Amino acid sequence: MKFVLEAEQAEFGRVLGRMLAAADTPGAVRAWAAGDSEPGRRVWRRLAEAGVFALAVPEEYQGVGLRPVELAVAYEELGWHAVPGPVVECAASAVLLARLGDAARGQDSGTGPVPRPEAGSGPGARWLPRIATAEAIVSYADRARGPYALDADTADVTFVRDGDTLWTSTASGPVQPSLDPARRLARPHTDGAGAAAAAAAAAREAVTAGAYVASGPAVVRAAAHAADTAAFLTAAQALGAGRRLLAETVTYVKRRTQFGVPIGSFQAVRHRLADVLLALEFARPLVYGAAVALAGDEAGAGREIAAAKVAAGEAAYGAARAALQLHGAIGYTQELDLSLWLLKARALRTAWGTPSECRARVLGTPAAL
Repeated sequence: MKFVLEAEQAEFGRVLGRMLAAADTPGAVRAWAAGDSEPGRRVWRRLAEAGVFALAVPEEYQGVGLRPVELAVAYEELGWHAVPGPVVECAASAVLLARLGDAARGQDSGTGPVPRPEAGSGPGARWLPRIATAEAIVSYADRARGPYALDADTADVTFVRDGDTLWTSTASGPVQPSLDPARRLARPHTDGAGAAAAAAAAAREAVTAGAYVASGPAVVRAAAHAADTAAFLTAAQALGAGRRLLAETVTYVKRRTQFGVPIGSFQAVRHRLADVLLALEFARPLVYGAAVALAGDEAGAGREIAAAKVAAGEAAYGAARAALQLHGAIGYTQELDLSLWLLKARALRTAWGTPSECRARVLGTPAAL
């Protein structure tokens, strides 16, 4: 399949790239890792002004509707610039809330207790406009994937899916040690969470802005769609991070000399970088193919997303390993910006789907644990 971005889509990526280059995102990442979220919030507000978060929000909630291709363009740039914060989880939350809204309007054929937000009320009305404008930083956790949420300590709210119930959390436990300090993992607290509270709220058919949001089959289906969206956006982010690692490494091997010549002139170095480039070029059409499948809500979109996730994640991880080797392992030093992408690439490889889980989904076999 030949995939070419439209001129407006390509220009959107270029504009976003120039804006992020001027925003000192490496400094924002370091501050975020140290617990100071304000520089990162400024970057988020600029992203919102560029319309990035509105791409996952329905029009009736100040968004532009789900635009997977434009989201891929944007998140590839976010990966290139290592933007901090739960950018993937924020978009996944928007998709989840939007799907719940669709169910409430009768577009879902499921049975059982479903949320019933009327127009202008409910969690979608409260949070989707704030997501679109970055007035709120939102994270999302699916407890089927683990107890922790990304940046739950910084997010204004974390949506937590636990089985067939959706909760909100505005508090969290202590930040846990993480491979990437800029990806702060903490256990969100779901105040009042428990089977009795869920049953009581469901019995009232109430949708509150507090801890309990909704329960029932509609939550399960919306969460599955949100997880697919998160995996897709993680793939796009990994693609951008991998491309940045390759670009930084190419620049370095042209500058560093040995035996009087740049090390980039050595055949072994060229072959190493060529392998990285091929892997990234192979992953890119898979990412954009998944975007097209997601936009069309195709039945096989999940497998295409899984293929894109494993290809982009492995390509970025390969770029990180090559970058570390060809920089002479100086990427270990925290002072070098290269470390920001080295750590991110490794984390993105397993976020929202490990390589074995993604391969199993592509093949239609049980995941190897």
